Amino acid sequence: MTDTGTEILPRHATAKALREALGKRSIVLVGMMGSGKSSVGRRLAQSLDLTFVDADKEIEQAAGCSISEIFAEHGEPYFRDGERRVIARLLGEGPQVLATGGGAVMNAETRDNIAANGVSVWLRAELPVLMKRVRRRSNRPLLQADDPDAVMQKLMNERHPVYAQADITVESRNVPHEVVVGEIIEALSAHLTGDENATQRQGD
Repeated sequence: MTDTGTEILPRHATAKALREALGKRSIVLVGMMGSGKSSVGRRLAQSLDLTFVDADKEIEQAAGCSISEIFAEHGEPYFRDGERRVIARLLGEGPQVLATGGGAVMNAETRDNIAANGVSVWLRAELPVLMKRVRRRSNRPLLQADDPDAVMQKLMNERHPVYAQADITVESRNVPHEVVVGEIIEALSAHLTGDENATQRQGD
């Protein structure tokens, strides 16, 4: 693992400046399942000395069962309604790094809440990267199909135009998580503090 605290992760002053610029807002990670929202989010929160919250875990805790069980017993609309309410609650508890489920921002009320109470970051990933990652786990209700690649591609086609409305977009790919964290921090610096040099570096 890359040594933390060197060129990839921010200095204390950078983290402090970003926290001050955030105020009570949260950094909200959006993107497809497998894009790295949880794994990258934990490292980002640690780098910025913020709390990390996984919305899916909070939903499971509130429901007393897994997301797969919620889908099986109650269906997707029931899950989405609970997801909307949980994310609204969490956004009132910032600042934090909040990882959302892949379909969360398809809800207009959730998008409005994120815009009002957060800075959104889209972790964008290509289909081969996503499928390689999600195949490691079997708890993806939406992919329980004969052709999961086709299902994933269909979801990407539907969701990408909505994800693209995020304040920041960073490419999630097969590099160390710390590299992606560093790119998010540079993009946040540009977005929150007007650091044009960070904008240039992030766009290179």
